Amino acid sequence: MFEHPPLTLKEREHYTLLNEENVRFLRRRYNHVNRWVVADIPRRSAYRYPDKPALIYRSITLTYRQLDEESNRVANALIALGLKKYDRIAILAHNTIDHVLTWLGTAKAGGVYLAVNYLLRGKDIAYCLNHSEAKVFIVEDALYDLVKDILDEIPTVKTLFWSRQGIGREAPVGFSDFETWYKQHPAGEPEVELHIEDPVQMTYTSGTENLPKGVILTNQSLLAEYTSCIIDGEYTRHDVNLNALPIYHCAQRDVFLTPTLMLGATNILMYNTDVKEIMENIVKYQATMFFAPPTVWIGLMRHPEFQNFDLSSLIKGYYGASIMPVEVLKEVVRRLPGCQRFYNYYGQTELGPYHTMLSPEDMLTKPGSAGRAGLNMESQLEDIEHRALAGPGIPGEICGRGPHAMLLYFKDPDKTEAIFAHGWFHSGDIGVLDQDDYITVMDRKKDIVKTGGENVPSREVEEVIYQDNRVSEVAVIGLPHEKWMEAVTALVVPKSGTSINAEEIIQLCRENLPAFKVPKGVIFLPELPKTPSGKILKRDLRGLYATQYLEQRKAKELD
Repeated sequence: MFEHPPLTLKEREHYTLLNEENVRFLRRRYNHVNRWVVADIPRRSAYRYPDKPALIYRSITLTYRQLDEESNRVANALIALGLKKYDRIAILAHNTIDHVLTWLGTAKAGGVYLAVNYLLRGKDIAYCLNHSEAKVFIVEDALYDLVKDILDEIPTVKTLFWSRQGIGREAPVGFSDFETWYKQHPAGEPEVELHIEDPVQMTYTSGTENLPKGVILTNQSLLAEYTSCIIDGEYTRHDVNLNALPIYHCAQRDVFLTPTLMLGATNILMYNTDVKEIMENIVKYQATMFFAPPTVWIGLMRHPEFQNFDLSSLIKGYYGASIMPVEVLKEVVRRLPGCQRFYNYYGQTELGPYHTMLSPEDMLTKPGSAGRAGLNMESQLEDIEHRALAGPGIPGEICGRGPHAMLLYFKDPDKTEAIFAHGWFHSGDIGVLDQDDYITVMDRKKDIVKTGGENVPSREVEEVIYQDNRVSEVAVIGLPHEKWMEAVTALVVPKSGTSINAEEIIQLCRENLPAFKVPKGVIFLPELPKTPSGKILKRDLRGLYATQYLEQRKAKELD
């Protein structure tokens, strides 16, 4: 049992005046009573709903009591291993029970959790581990091949653990079994002094730079963000939340999984983002809420067996990560009549990641908008001189501030200073305000096509092309051009069983866009490359087709 040490005569003086020194002393002394940290989430939910299912993964179900106990075991195991406050604990895994226990157990032990993106390979994973100075690395069996050649290149990692919840593969030499290790330790709450300002999570985001940036988030960042999500997203303890997107990504983990654990809802963990399996799980578990980027919602609508599934339990739909085309949103609402509450989240990793939301009430009156700042956030647009823009229709950089914001970019003071310049977080995204101060994201800075001296937001062209109901997906990019510098180019995936040609796409754009925004070319593809979180990889598309263009131009010169 926790006991306060006796007060000294000098310490008694802290009770006589309210000043900064005394307040700091009192907060520290009674922190165990009044603290608010991520680590407390499992215990508090277990107090309210001990026998309610918290996590369901394949054949494994953990109640809230079991979730609390198992995450305590992980925390006590890490402490016994010699974990010090703020040490980084890295994991490379799909959506598994072991992954969630690592996240919550690390928070309970006072460490900093680092989920490694399994889209990365070899040297990129080594960079994240070495830059973060991770002490422990947990690897899921199915992902071992991504790291088997770099194990000698991660000197800060002192201990390797093996999670068998992927494909049941046996551990190679040098790894200890994760479950066998942590289950040897007690299930009681660890005695660790934790504070709301403590860092608790680290995420690497590459953005537009070559080297990834390590985003450090505190308990305050995340708990404020969770509260905003719960209130604005209208989550309840009765919800059944289907987690189909990878929880290594902050959107699924910190906008849906952990906030709903905080409430006492039930969470289903899906190992892969398979469209048919998503529908099967909605039916099986009677899921009430589901988040996906537009590409996955499109995949649901296009699936040949869509009509065979009764998805009426789904009453709340969420999207984000990229912009939802208006025509697609209208189709989703029409074809899922039971799901009339749709919410558009917009944000960045550095903001926990929730920044703004378009609510269901505004979904059809302001389609395509990212809405307004969330409960605990503020937003403004800035011009190039960092002056706030107040008028509607003027493009500016989207900026935000509030308690969701990160602590820093690890080991990068210059980028931290730049991103927080003039008292606001600068997203790098371009938006416009309407007359009600709702933000519409015009484009990511890197996705704006610069053609003939004009800037063309790729989203604007995509919205027009989506008006053709034969189009399943489209991505607009800029490709090198000898005259225009960049040529607006549309990469189109037609719906199955339909026929469409390039001239029809171009003519549609001519009828709805200024001439300089009309695509100079159209390329038809069977599918678009995407990340596990559903974002279209425009950078890969630009690289592929820019290389082809340069090779063709070189061949012409040789001729």
